[in-house]
Amino acid sequence: MAEFECKPCGYIYDEEKGDTENGIKEGTRFGELPDVWVCPLCGVGKDMFEEVKK
Repeated sequence: MAEFECKPCGYIYDEEKGDTENGIKEGTRFGELPDVWVCPLCGVGKDMFEEVKK
């Protein structure tokens, strides 16, 4: 499982946690997110995220 950071605002999408407040189940891979999913903090699209290197 990986984490992805929103470049504009710093929100972290954690695949293990998902985005349950917005209907995304725990364990949902970033690549499986619907095309209409946006950052819950600033509203930008998935193209504005990059994987966090651990």
